[in-house]
Formats: sequence, C-alpha cells, structure tokens
Amino acid sequence: MTTLPATSPPASLMLATDLSPRCDRALDRAAGLAQEWKAELIVAHVLDPAAHPDQALAWAADTGGDGDALHIARRQIDRDLAGLPVRAEVRIMKSRDISETIRNMATVSGVGLVVAGVARYELLGRFLLGSSVERLARTLAQPLLIVRNRPHAPYRRIVVATDFSEASRNALLTAAQLFPGCELTAFHAYLPPFAGLTDTQPQPASAQAQERAQYDAFIAATALPAGTRVTPLIVRGGLELHLTQHVRQHDVDLVVMGAQGRDALTGALLGSTAAKLLDCLPCDSMVVPRPRSAG
Repeated sequence: MTTLPATSPPASLMLATDLSPRCDRALDRAAGLAQEWKAELIVAHVLDPAAHPDQALAWAADTGGDGDALHIARRQIDRDLAGLPVRAEVRIMKSRDISETIRNMATVSGVGLVVAGVARYELLGRFLLGSSVERLARTLAQPLLIVRNRPHAPYRRIVVATDFSEASRNALLTAAQLFPGCELTAFHAYLPPFAGLTDTQPQPASAQAQERAQYDAFIAATALPAGTRVTPLIVRGGLELHLTQHVRQHDVDLVVMGAQGRDALTGALLGSTAAKLLDCLPCDSMVVPRPRSAG
C-alpha cells in the first residue's frame, strides 16, 4: 500500500517565483493557502545571470553585481508581499540551475507543498525551468501546485485523474488531506484495445461495469479520511480530450494527478506525458510525487 500523506495540510509551503508578472497569480494562491492552513509561507527566488543580462557582466567580474541584484529582487518581493494577509520569509539564492536550487531549498526547508506559476504554457517560464515543464516536477519530493488562473476563492471543485494505480491513489489521498470538506471527483478515462482517442462507438454494458468494479475496489482499498466525498466519473476515450472538456463544462478549480516516480511522469496514469496534459488543462494542476517510502 502507498504510505499515507500527512493527516493535515502542511505547516509550511514555498512559492517559487521569477518575479515576473506571470507569477502574481501563484503568489496570490500561495498566500491564500497559507492563510487558510495557518501555514508559514516561504517565497523563494533564484538569481540567474541568464535571466538578468544587465547583471551578467558584473557577476562574471565579481564586481558587486550580486549585491545589486539581491537588493533589487528583495525590494520587488517586499512590494509584492505588501498588503497580503500573511507574513512570508524571503529566501534568495544565486544559481545557474534554478530548478535544482528550488528543489534543494524546498528539501532543506521541509515544506509540504511547492507553488509555481505558468507562462507560455511552461512552468514558471523559460528562465526558471527551461523548455521542459517536467523538470521540476520530476525531482521534487513535495507536491507541485501549478497555478494558471487568478484565484477568486479557495479550491472547491477538484478532480483527481486516476488509473487505479498506487500513484493515483496517493494523488487522491493527498487531495483529500489538503482540501478537507471538498467533494472530489475521481476521473477515469479508458480505451478498449485498438480504439482511437476519440472513439465514440457504442460500448458493451459489461465494459463500463468492469471499469466501475475496478473503481469500487480502488476506493475500498484507499484509506480516505472520514467524511471524504468522492464522486466517480468513468468515461470511454482519451483522457486529455475528455478531462479538458469536463474542466471547462464544470468550472473545475484544480486537477490533481500522480507521478509514477523520479524517472517518468505519469505516463501510465495519464496515457500521455504530464507536460502534455498540463499544457491542455485550462485550470490549476497539482502533480503529486510517489512517496519516498514507496520505493
């Protein structure tokens, strides 16, 4: 069995920001979660010469560019934090490998969640993660919340993508622990052998019944917190198409998905790479890693 996540929301969370306007929504969501959970908020920024051409020569020559850049970054973060309903600890470091530095900062700080923004359908933009949306999510030990939309209220409509695996079980448990009281939808898409992604041919009743039986067994074997409400939604077809349609039609706030481990993201779980699904989802997303004790 998968090791259970923490029995309550985390005591601390980290916002990873490149200080661009695209991270403002992630900051607002992180602050809202910190207030809701009464948790400590850590705002992390990594100084990268590639992201600051005006400072690159000063850094290379070691002529005090670090101090100037540090002062500028800290001043902007203080401005961004002004007026928010939480106090935050600011941590700024210099590195050419930003995703690794964020990962290390999260590990050392012991945070329970890392929050990031999106830009051009890439996590945190090209300066923070390069061209790959998978890089940070592959290496984080903590769940990664990817904020796409402007927060107007706490998360309420939450969907968990599942293939009845241990990875998706951990995603469901994590969603239940982080957002108690919310009704969760366990979304499962399946394709019969040799069917296409948009296959709409009539299906035997036995096929749907078999998938529902697997769902029932999956839920029965999952030690959900008392009072957790989970609604099953089982559809025939490609996950990306049907999940995206469901998100838009039902104003879903958040989709939670499980990662298989550090070497590959959710290939079996999602039926495609996590990056592709994250690109097409019009709502916030959370990638939950496999617990370290699970292997």
